[in-house]
Amino acid sequence: MQAIILAAGMGRRLGELTRQNTKCMVRVNGTTLIDRLLTQLSRLSLNRVVIVVGYKGEELRRYIGARFDGSLRIEYVENPVFDKTNNIHSLALAKEQLQQDDTLLIESDLIFDDEMFSLILSNPYPNLALVAKYQTWMDGTMVCIDSDNNIVNFVPKKAFDYADTGRYYKTVNIYKFSRDFARHKYVPFLEAYSKALGNNEYYEQVLRVITFLDKSELKALPVTTEKWYEIDDIQDLDIATALFSEGDEQLRQYMRRYGGYWRFPGMLDYCYLVNPYFPSRRMKDEMRANFDTLLTEYPSGMQVNALLAGKCFGVRQDYVVPGNGAAELIKSLMEHTAGRMGVVCPTFEEYPNRRPAGMLEVFTPENDDFAYTADDLMDFFASRPVDTLLLVNPDNPSGNFIARADVLRLAAWCGERGTRLVVDESFVDFSTGYASNSLLSDDVLEAHPRMIVMKSISKSFGVPGLRLGLLASADTELIGKVKKDIAIWNINSFAEFYMQIYSKYEADYHLACEKFQDERRRLAEALDGISFLRVIPSQANYFLCQVLPPLTSHGLTASMLKRHNILLKDCSAKRAFGGRNYVRIAVRGSGDNDRLIRALKSME
Repeated sequence: MQAIILAAGMGRRLGELTRQNTKCMVRVNGTTLIDRLLTQLSRLSLNRVVIVVGYKGEELRRYIGARFDGSLRIEYVENPVFDKTNNIHSLALAKEQLQQDDTLLIESDLIFDDEMFSLILSNPYPNLALVAKYQTWMDGTMVCIDSDNNIVNFVPKKAFDYADTGRYYKTVNIYKFSRDFARHKYVPFLEAYSKALGNNEYYEQVLRVITFLDKSELKALPVTTEKWYEIDDIQDLDIATALFSEGDEQLRQYMRRYGGYWRFPGMLDYCYLVNPYFPSRRMKDEMRANFDTLLTEYPSGMQVNALLAGKCFGVRQDYVVPGNGAAELIKSLMEHTAGRMGVVCPTFEEYPNRRPAGMLEVFTPENDDFAYTADDLMDFFASRPVDTLLLVNPDNPSGNFIARADVLRLAAWCGERGTRLVVDESFVDFSTGYASNSLLSDDVLEAHPRMIVMKSISKSFGVPGLRLGLLASADTELIGKVKKDIAIWNINSFAEFYMQIYSKYEADYHLACEKFQDERRRLAEALDGISFLRVIPSQANYFLCQVLPPLTSHGLTASMLKRHNILLKDCSAKRAFGGRNYVRIAVRGSGDNDRLIRALKSME
């Protein structure tokens, strides 16, 4: 067995990183792609490694030097016209070597788990292409396979159809060819194809022609949990850095992103908090049906979107400000909030982080579950006057909930004292009896003009990608100030259309909330069965869990990511925990939650 590595390309899309080096000399977590690959190959007892070089080929030769002498016999093939040809020509230049032994064919811009070579070499079939089920981040050559894993078609870019992605597999660009296959099938077709169509093509096109034969002899070998990535540009490099980092660095790489985890295949995000059962399929279908229009048309301005937000939540247009997520509105509100602010810790820290530390009055519940009532808040702040009191209800991360009647008592108490009450009810629709728990009504707002209600539509409505939130108050002077802070087109057309059609699907939303509560009860019971977790009761779509010795919250979070590709929220750094070990675990759909529980049980 030998290996042939194609490393002649210029890697223009990597910009400065390939100005002086070929693409395989780019570093991921401090190690060049070529070093990683040659180290992996050195463990396979190969007869030789043939590297086809072109762009910066001499630099690559010097870099490799004699460092692998004794473990690999490395030979080079030169492609002097690398800038005028494609990889079909690079492989054609190595066609003599290709016919001399069974071959692993590898592209040099890949990073992948060591297990990938074991996977392909242990399979008895002599001619294989490693493939992975299509996902949105993938680009390049796709294949279709039958039930016996025969490759029945290579799908060129021009023939790619998003309607067929359920059938597609992406080639990983690691192949195994027998010597007989190379001699009697691949090389003859390679020569004929190059003669007919030239050298500015891809070697996969030859494989595509071969699959049209009655007996192509080429099968696919799907990868499952093995990690791999193809690095074509700086975003690919950024993602690969996160995928292949280790220990604390891996966790840091993921947490610094604050989302976008759909780029990482197979990850379960238990960190960010959304309704797993809404929007309904029919609502998504209506959004899809209007995609072209929404993408190519401007959204309306603030006046229309405030009208839509008010319509959705039963609030007057001049009482409401829609935002590009609640985060945009929180920033503006905090800039218009003077004096001392009372907060509960632990809580959602976007609010207190936007206030000077010396202007915060902090209440910390003195019990193991971080539970508190409206009376607790009134008792505490009665002797510690504040200008603004923040209540996140249900609270994040504790899940503590104060009933609507008690919140209104608190609002009246604040009003009597001249204190502004900010109630963030982003998670209120997850609470028991949710349909009557919201404060969003004209009557309530008018009865308590010093109260402000904040709501993130991302959470319970399951649309964080739309970035929607709203702020409501009968204090029209404050509402006017916040509206002036915000760009006229702060809401995109997709978010605007979502608000326009929501009322048609309100019954579906209520069903989703009921279904969610059933799943929350089921997950709570399952988490209670994990020996190293103490689960705190919650009225939100997450559970705060104390991690018991000998495990730590950091160790659990890092291990769940590394071993199971599941991302939890380590809360130990939050105020009030004092470094004690707590994690927050979201409530997802039943299938995902079952996978989570299996992963947690494996760590007992």
